[in-house]
Amino acid sequence: MRFLMTMLTTLMLALPAVSATELGDDGLHKTAWMRDTFKDLREDLDEATTEGKRLLVIFEQRGCIYCTKMHEEVYPDPRITGLLEDHYFVVQVNLFGDVEVTDFDGETLSEKDMAMKWGIMFTPTMMFFPAEVEEGVTAREAAVVQMPGAFAKGTTGDLLTWVVEEGYLGDENFQKYHARKINERREANK
Repeated sequence: MRFLMTMLTTLMLALPAVSATELGDDGLHKTAWMRDTFKDLREDLDEATTEGKRLLVIFEQRGCIYCTKMHEEVYPDPRITGLLEDHYFVVQVNLFGDVEVTDFDGETLSEKDMAMKWGIMFTPTMMFFPAEVEEGVTAREAAVVQMPGAFAKGTTGDLLTWVVEEGYLGDENFQKYHARKINERREANK
């Protein structure tokens, strides 16, 4: 019996870990709330607006441990999944990819070259856009918020809510909004 337990333990340790999220052929995480588009931001914004949603571009890369953290620990949270499904039109871009992306200004580049144009250096990075973008403006100029890195559920959920509520147009910046929401949650849990 002891031999059997030792063999079973050895076998389990030798097997690769199974991810809770699906990986695509490009090595990036795939979710039901991500859209497969032609990556023309003008068209994506129009479609998002027609659906009453906000355009959100998420940069990820193959093997990104922080992207995995977001997909396994943060995005599956029901509150965050609900916000993404109900309020966002999400387009995934590969930081080192070769698929063509068309910027709001009409320029078409590979994903990796567009990432350079927009100054994206980290994955994951979320770029949030307003409901309308002036003609000739780049995504970097148009973005109302950019969030580089992996954050906890509370921060991510608060940011998704703050953008939907257009908090960036008001006088309460995200840090103050987030601190207020943290305090409200603490008070509610007393």
